[in-house]
Amino acid sequence: MTPARSRLLAALVALLALGAGLGTAALGAAGVLDARGSGDAPFASASASSSAWTASATAAPTTAPTTAATQPPETLRPRRQPRHQQHHPAPLAGKVVVIDPGHQLGNGAHPSEINRPVDAGGFDKPCNTTGTSTNDGYPEATFAWEVALRLREELEALGATVELTRNSNSEDAWGPCVDARGRAGNPGEPGPTADVKLSIHGDGTYTAGAHGFHVIAPGDLPGYTDDIEADSLDLAHVVRDALVHGGFAVSTYTGTDGIDVRTDLGTLNLADMPTVMVELGNMRDAGDAAEMESSSGQDAYADALAAGISAYLR
Repeated sequence: MTPARSRLLAALVALLALGAGLGTAALGAAGVLDARGSGDAPFASASASSSAWTASATAAPTTAPTTAATQPPETLRPRRQPRHQQHHPAPLAGKVVVIDPGHQLGNGAHPSEINRPVDAGGFDKPCNTTGTSTNDGYPEATFAWEVALRLREELEALGATVELTRNSNSEDAWGPCVDARGRAGNPGEPGPTADVKLSIHGDGTYTAGAHGFHVIAPGDLPGYTDDIEADSLDLAHVVRDALVHGGFAVSTYTGTDGIDVRTDLGTLNLADMPTVMVELGNMRDAGDAAEMESSSGQDAYADALAAGISAYLR
């Protein structure tokens, strides 16, 4: 082989190697783009940073003093990967949502505090309760907290300002009381005035075969809910529809087609904005419990609730 042909062959080999490198880089970039989503749906994850409500009941603080050691390691919870890119950067910009994660992990260790009577809308009820659990002991308070954190991420990704009624899920803490939860987000209360409020719970009935979710709206309680009753019922229907669309079955044991109306809940009665409470499933039912304990199930609940709140606020 002549020296000229040797040089030509070496140049061709170099060019082929360069092309292969560029192709590998392009495939790598395409893989990253695919992992980030196609941009066909409206929700994406966002930072979970947000201020929490510090509101308390009028008679006494509703949470025990906490330190950094007693705060939940929010940042240690595996962050959800963004499932979709958004068409609009902030469709809920300017909206304020209060999320009320039901109960508190340490309520059971503070019986005198949580049994103290507080106003619930012209009548007294205990400050709070321990909540229920699955048959294997997974607490309602922890379920509500996990869904609330995921929902906060979704709503903040859509541009909303999100406030929580409690800032921990700790065995050392208790409360807040239902009156503080009910007033959170009202005009004149600490923090921004809310556009909507959603209280997250799990039910705990032992009735055989009882399963599914239901959404509770406040009934007509003159002087308390008469100004939010109709709008809250509208919100309940939108949230119900979003949960059904998300693949969840309506309750087989209470309410009508997934909707219940009550006048005995201070969290609803003391609110001054459209407000609903969701019982996302029966924690004593094996099927519901499996969904409520799993990370994927909690993601799905948060996705559906975010869709419902977003649809209502838009």
